[in-house]
Amino acid sequence: MVVTEQATPTFEAARFGSGRAVHPMEDDALVQGKGRYVDDLGETGDGWLFFIRSPHAHAKIVRIAVAAARAAPGVRGVYTGADLVAAGVPAMDDVGAPFKRADGSPCVTPAHHALAVDTVRFVGEAVVAIVADTQDQAEDAAEQVVLEYAELPVIPDLDAALRAEHCITPDAPDNIACEARHGDAKATEAAFARAAHVVKLDLTHQRVAPLTLEPRAVRARWDPATGRADVWVCSQMPTVVRGAVARTLGVKDETVRVRVGDVGGGFGMKMAAYAEYLVAAWAARELGQPVRWMGTRSEEFLSATHGRDQQAHLELALDASGKILALRLYTFANVGAYARTTGLGIQLIVGSWVQTGVYDIPLIDFHFRAVLTNQAPTGAYRGAGRPEAIYNIERLMDQAARAIGMDRLALRRRNFIRPEQMPYTNPMQQTYDVGRFEHVLDQALPLADWNGFEARAAESKKRGLWRGLGIATYLEWTGGNAFEETVTVDVQAEGVIEVFSAVNQMGQGIATSLAQLMVDVFGVPLEKIRVVLGDTDRGNGFGSAGSRSLFTGGTALHVGAVHTLDEAKKLAAQALEAAVQDIHYAAGRFAIVGTDRGIGLFELAARQPERHIFVQHTHTVAGPTWPNAAHISEIELDPETGVVKLVAYASVNDVGRVVNPTIVRGQLEGGAVQGIGQAFLERVVYDDSGQLLTGTLMDYTAPRADDIQAIFKTELDQSTPSKNNELGVKGVGELGTIGAPPCVVNAVADALARAGRPDLAPKVQMPLTPARLWALLNAR
Repeated sequence: MVVTEQATPTFEAARFGSGRAVHPMEDDALVQGKGRYVDDLGETGDGWLFFIRSPHAHAKIVRIAVAAARAAPGVRGVYTGADLVAAGVPAMDDVGAPFKRADGSPCVTPAHHALAVDTVRFVGEAVVAIVADTQDQAEDAAEQVVLEYAELPVIPDLDAALRAEHCITPDAPDNIACEARHGDAKATEAAFARAAHVVKLDLTHQRVAPLTLEPRAVRARWDPATGRADVWVCSQMPTVVRGAVARTLGVKDETVRVRVGDVGGGFGMKMAAYAEYLVAAWAARELGQPVRWMGTRSEEFLSATHGRDQQAHLELALDASGKILALRLYTFANVGAYARTTGLGIQLIVGSWVQTGVYDIPLIDFHFRAVLTNQAPTGAYRGAGRPEAIYNIERLMDQAARAIGMDRLALRRRNFIRPEQMPYTNPMQQTYDVGRFEHVLDQALPLADWNGFEARAAESKKRGLWRGLGIATYLEWTGGNAFEETVTVDVQAEGVIEVFSAVNQMGQGIATSLAQLMVDVFGVPLEKIRVVLGDTDRGNGFGSAGSRSLFTGGTALHVGAVHTLDEAKKLAAQALEAAVQDIHYAAGRFAIVGTDRGIGLFELAARQPERHIFVQHTHTVAGPTWPNAAHISEIELDPETGVVKLVAYASVNDVGRVVNPTIVRGQLEGGAVQGIGQAFLERVVYDDSGQLLTGTLMDYTAPRADDIQAIFKTELDQSTPSKNNELGVKGVGELGTIGAPPCVVNAVADALARAGRPDLAPKVQMPLTPARLWALLNAR
């Protein structure tokens, strides 16, 4: 890769450029309550949208009577699924995928309509939409709607679906939407036949709810004069929303403008173009008036996509020395009532790309099945398939060490992919460009004081507590397989460099990181950089997901800025009547080498016919990045109560070049807390009738500050930059979430084994609540 000359490092770059812990420029407005979220953008006269949702997990819609609701005070419109179909609104295109069923037939899933048509398939599915002058009037009108259902047999969970006594759709009588097989089953079987050791493990990845501070929200407006829709939405992927709205309205994509302001967390859940967004846009055009909707917390639990929900059976074949010969994995994933494309991809392919982790495993046999149930659909949730995969392999590695009587560090070292094997292609044909996994582990062990653990365990034992030591050595894949990004760089006469990217901010500080990269190139003060994000009229792209924002969007902006500087240098040469090679740039000023003649960057912009220097640049990185880490934790377990306390957490993280260490540490530690929440606390629960039991924060336990009392020791290893992008950076947003669950669960399993209960170690399943652990300890 070739990058042309950029600015000579300056005082501004030294203070505010990459590598500096610059205070996030977004934070001041947010902490002062000056953020601009969707719900802040409403205006007098907006219509308020309310949804009547299904109270049944599975039922036929017999009758919907809406006349009384339409006549209710303040009501502007009442709409049903039949109304949308009659108006030509197609079913949503977010379901299905290029996967097959076992017989080779296409993936099977019910059609997913923005408002249910004929049948409801999960509690919380939207059935009727009401627009009124106020939220209260819309809710009051909902009481006037008469809905009659004929209940159908419910498939409340994965076990019921696999019994296949009833089905979601007759096209899939076994409730298997589709499946995928990877690897060489015959060669794997032969490897198992000659293995000295075979270790087996069954694991549960419970369903969890992405919990963003800001619920989903939308404000849509139709301009009859221009024939365009203007949609404000809290989204990670505005271009995806644009396409879905255009399809709903039956117009070209460029007819729709989607804008994104501040977003109060995304975690993958806000990748989707939800039914509520599409109904709001359609109603806005139908009424000729702006329409807004803000989800409640209960609506988020009911109808936003959930994450994880997988049952896994693993088998590992090893020779007498502990070298892994093959890995076998069979999974069933509960994808809910509608097999959404994203949810299928996560469970059937994305996780498999990292399933062998940092280990040199030559043979695999994977069989993944996506199963339909009467639960809310699943989709992306921070990590998206990689947490399941890394949890599988890291739990299995610890269990294998116990089973064959080998030290778990020695087992890992025996099987690490070595630096000299890079670039390394794993059995899923994914190529790691770089990686020094043992080097990372060697740094983590002293950071965690691994060798001092026995003394700490003895001290815990005096207090009647069992202490455990957990570890996870792992990597992850980043990029979403979307490696191209188009950006604009605009040097304006007013003294501002305005840059645009289609990546989005959602609390992760991406605007600050992008601005720092611009300081690197232009050598101007940070306040001279204006970062614009989230406007499909300005530009379109994949968006922010898969930890791709910096290494794709940032790299594109960096290279685009260098090209802008090259263009400006040519203009400066013309203005100064000098040869281009005689022009030197530093700190916002061009000068002829060896003279005092020069011109400022912004003065040069003012001399142009349109008073700016504008460059649009499209850039493609070479491939994904593979951040990796070694995380080590310690827990104390009270055997009398089942209560677990996390007392220490240390990690070394190979994240390549670091642009802003404060932001990176925040992502790593915040992500780890999210993963610890899954390990210890969180679980979405439906009862046998398909009713959601964890529909509020009184019932769904999320981690609080006082749940995480351990002091994090977080170190960044920048010694192995990525070779797949010019910056050398690696995605970091999901790395902590991926490693934390196996790290802390392995610590609990270790505590049990050390206390004389190794038989319980493989039976430990998330979430490790006191009640569940106490029951495990006292089971007869």
